[in-house]
Amino acid sequence: MDTKAIYVGYTVPPSLEDIEEIAETVIDALPSGLHKHIGKLKAVVEDFPDAFIEQELELETPFDLLGCYQSPGPACSSGHMGGAGKKKQDAIYLYRRPILDAWADTGEDLTRLVNRVILQEIGHHFGFSQDDIDLYEEDMFGATAPVTGAG
Repeated sequence: MDTKAIYVGYTVPPSLEDIEEIAETVIDALPSGLHKHIGKLKAVVEDFPDAFIEQELELETPFDLLGCYQSPGPACSSGHMGGAGKKKQDAIYLYRRPILDAWADTGEDLTRLVNRVILQEIGHHFGFSQDDIDLYEEDMFGATAPVTGAG
């Protein structure tokens, strides 16, 4: 994956659409081993998690969460829930303001940070170990990838 920062030189913070574009690029570049788990993953970018997620995850502040993987579950994939045999799509929710704070705090490349959040959320959702997540990140960025959490 090309990690050159397309978004270097912002004079204003990246928008929801900018983060979504980065996320879609990252999702398209995920290793094939992950695609068997996620299928076609949809990226949704919001400024903050909604009140339900805040309460459900017992967040102290909305800045405590960078992303959240959500799946409609196996009942929705059978086509019995909601009609015409359509499988509802898994989605990764990315929260722009907490991501921008982490970006400002660390100085890390924004694409790499979004990539790390996506890998962490996929890994947590599917029960991967941190070592497995780190291996996927190394696969995408090489052995220079720092080992830090981003959830």
